[in-house]
Amino acid sequence: MTSEQTESTGRFPGGLPIGDGWVPAPRTEPVVFPYDGSEIARAPVGDEALARQAVDHAAALRKDVGRLPSRIRRRVLGGVAAALAEVARPMEDLLVLETGKPRVDCRTEVQRAVSTWEAAADEVVHVHGETVPLDLLPSGDGMTGFWTRRPIGVVVGIAGFNYPMLLASHKIAPALAAGCPVVIKPAPATPLATLWLVHLVREQLAAAGAPAGAVQLVTGDAAVGRTLTTHDAVAAVSFTGSAAIGHRIARDAAPRKVVLELGSNAALVVAADADLDAAADAVVRGGYYASGQACIAVQRVIAVEEVAEELEKRIVDRLTEVVVGDPREEATRVAALIDEAATDRVLSWIEEARAAGARVIAGGERVGRCLAPALLAEVPGGLPAWDEEIFGPVVALRTVPDLDAAYDLVNDSRYGLHAAVFTRDLGAAFAAIDALDVGGVVINEVPGYRSDVAPYGGVKDSGIGREGPRFAIEELTVTRMAVIRP
Repeated sequence: MTSEQTESTGRFPGGLPIGDGWVPAPRTEPVVFPYDGSEIARAPVGDEALARQAVDHAAALRKDVGRLPSRIRRRVLGGVAAALAEVARPMEDLLVLETGKPRVDCRTEVQRAVSTWEAAADEVVHVHGETVPLDLLPSGDGMTGFWTRRPIGVVVGIAGFNYPMLLASHKIAPALAAGCPVVIKPAPATPLATLWLVHLVREQLAAAGAPAGAVQLVTGDAAVGRTLTTHDAVAAVSFTGSAAIGHRIARDAAPRKVVLELGSNAALVVAADADLDAAADAVVRGGYYASGQACIAVQRVIAVEEVAEELEKRIVDRLTEVVVGDPREEATRVAALIDEAATDRVLSWIEEARAAGARVIAGGERVGRCLAPALLAEVPGGLPAWDEEIFGPVVALRTVPDLDAAYDLVNDSRYGLHAAVFTRDLGAAFAAIDALDVGGVVINEVPGYRSDVAPYGGVKDSGIGREGPRFAIEELTVTRMAVIRP
């Protein structure tokens, strides 16, 4: 990259933000616009030595960052929110280019990131403890006990490619709010927006008199990731990505704390009494946004048999509204996947399902470098198009006799992040909240609905721990008990 980025690829120094400055990277690699394969910039690529250097620097700052007054942490977090809002449109443009995600989804990413930083600033004032009644036993008579929350230490954050800047925000902002220095590693394909974000954060830190090196960024391959996650000075690792890599990180990082936001094959259940127009709209909105590259995008639709045929018709009617094409255009809803390997994988899963007897109702073919939104029906269990996270614009329909069978089918998965249920029956809604083995149950809205201030995370192979500023701060702090005998 050049020393100063252009308007279209961000405005930040060259190299990598390691230590209190920016250091040269050993090499650069092209960042490619997925829609047409053109090179938009060359990004700095770090190595294991730089990863160790970053963690060593963070460890040296651990006490200083932990002692930053709450007013300073709050000022920095609020300042980042304001600075990010000021560059919202060029940041949106950059996200479109490096992720290939439709503009509408990139705009949402920036808006949500601003909200996340604002929420983290608000949560600084809620990092506190409480007293403990030690005199529940005679041995505690006359004694005072209380606990406080203290920063856990150096945090390593590793983010996925699909919402790179937002995912990084959900790791950096809570870490700073908790008083922890953080080293972030963006996905190799999408480092630019996160580099710009880190530049904004470090400017706010410096302006507040705090060390810029409290937030650092290292790019690189899996070896760089392993160096970060296994360094002796690291206290916690927060990872968003695939289940397979998350499991490996959890093994490698032990005994460090891990927060894992992993994959899913989110289900949407349609009851016999559901508003079918609303359900069909949710399938189309929730199944194909971000070109399907979202862990809580609708992948499995499970409909009670008496409405399944009509629901299928309404979804097919709505598919014509899903515009496929250039992600820079406002109307586009599905664009190219992150790379050709991802496209080939999704196509192979569709063909495997077809060969096993599934109906391909619509889509599933190439449109230039993009995939036409696919709608499948009766995909057999045991196939990746139903069992695994497809991470593409593909929705699969199944029919069941009743809601109990639907809930059992939702739970018959190694994943459990979000699920949705469409029903007019309040009893059925509460039954779903009780029965579904997932991290979040959404009634009469897409499973992809996420409030950035709510606890977010999954069960089973969808991960462990929770994000959302308040809940991530709890993950990144430890209690310290104080016992005083006057």
